Amino acid sequence: MDKEFYVMQGDLYTSHPFGTKGHHEYNPDKAADELPTYYTFNGSVGALTGEHKMAVAVGQTVRVYFGVGGPNKVSSFHVIGEIFDKVYSEGSTNTVKQNVQTTPVPAGGATIVDFKVNYPGKYLLVDHALSRAAKGLAGSLEVTGKADATVYKASDKGHADMAH
Repeated sequence: MDKEFYVMQGDLYTSHPFGTKGHHEYNPDKAADELPTYYTFNGSVGALTGEHKMAVAVGQTVRVYFGVGGPNKVSSFHVIGEIFDKVYSEGSTNTVKQNVQTTPVPAGGATIVDFKVNYPGKYLLVDHALSRAAKGLAGSLEVTGKADATVYKASDKGHADMAH
């Protein structure tokens, strides 16, 4: 692997509405009802964006060690615009799946995903339960380098032509 990253997803339960500034105390009633105020990667909203985005170059291979600390919610881990070349279910190197778009990860569980980036751009790490992005769950993988028209080419008709 050229680059390796560790990403941990969590769900947080507070008494204040999403986005409220300041200290947030744990709300056991919201936790018991499994109604998170926030979903996070690596412990906070925006932890994998801006200054702390993940960065790689075209042609590099990437490994993401992905876990879900919970305490309650399962993740459908996905990188928008990528297919995982290999998925090691539950973090086991004995179980390898190939060419996977989205992989389930239980609360308290983990997985390992490998993929090669072939085109520059900004790719988003998400839980495919996409409404969670509005509660803080989004990360950024920035891929730099030269665009390859054999991978992707915008047409004059306003839509993309994907190479086969």
